[in-house]
Amino acid sequence: MGWMLATALPAAAGGLTATETRWLRGAAPVLADAEARGLPLDIVVQPQPTTGLAPLALGFVDGRCKFVLSMRANPESEATLERLPPGREDAALELMAAHEVAHCERHVQGAWHGRPPGADAATDPERREEAWADLAGLAWIQARRPADYAALHAWLVAERQRDRLPGGAHDTLDWVDAAASGLDAASPLAAAAALWARVAAAAR
Repeated sequence: MGWMLATALPAAAGGLTATETRWLRGAAPVLADAEARGLPLDIVVQPQPTTGLAPLALGFVDGRCKFVLSMRANPESEATLERLPPGREDAALELMAAHEVAHCERHVQGAWHGRPPGADAATDPERREEAWADLAGLAWIQARRPADYAALHAWLVAERQRDRLPGGAHDTLDWVDAAASGLDAASPLAAAAALWARVAAAAR
């Protein structure tokens, strides 16, 4: 956790707020894993009011991933925390962090907006990327917190049902629903990749 806070502090005037610290502590296992794997990941805490922005997002600038917290004067940051499944808050924060790190990996690999074999070219590429990141988040839970998988899957379904825009970038329910029974415990990320491709071939 020390390296993470040290990285975040220079980007946040006056230090971190309690909300920012809570999100970062929850995401810590995922961020530590990303660092251990050598991903070019920087933590950015926006110091200005960020009302209307997603509390957590991933940017890619000059070959480096930016794990961006936009939480000041942003009611959604607290609202999201309040919607986390009771008793599994850290697991949900890990899932969200793993989602963003999955975006980072796709950028670093030069695969952003790339289509899996057989995927419908008409499907919004942003939607496919969000679907992959959701499945990667579930794969993290399957690998690290298998006892929490069912509860975290149900929470993710509820999140994706909120303000759903059919066919929009965050309409990933076709993929998430297909993962309801879990992912192969022996290789959850490979299972997620196979599921992503299979659903992408049929998604409209």
